[in-house]
Amino acid sequence: KFAMVAPDVQIDDGKGTILISSEEGETEANNHRKLSDFGIRNGSRLQADDFLQDYTLLINVLHSEDLEKDVEFEVVGDTPERIGPKPSESTSRNISNGSDDGAQPSTSTGNQC
Repeated sequence: KFAMVAPDVQIDDGKGTILISSEEGETEANNHRKLSDFGIRNGSRLQADDFLQDYTLLINVLHSEDLEKDVEFEVVGDTPERIGPKPSESTSRNISNGSDDGAQPSTSTGNQC
């Protein structure tokens, strides 16, 4: 739903409890656990970060009795206009010496032998 590639999800409680890690196998034991097993209840907040896309999302968990049949959860809220990597900042570089490392051509006027 959120188009995240490699998310890290933690409980936003100051303790840093990680629910989902982008590191393979790190949180595999959590896959079969319920959110309530981690103390997540109505009003809890989660923070999802996708480092690869420079994308962070805050999730407010709200309990509802009004979901349609066979619907376990619903995503409600403002969605960004565009999900994905932020556009790279335009940078102008002087490439007069054939390199883009910012080095400038030599201006030395040493004696030649």
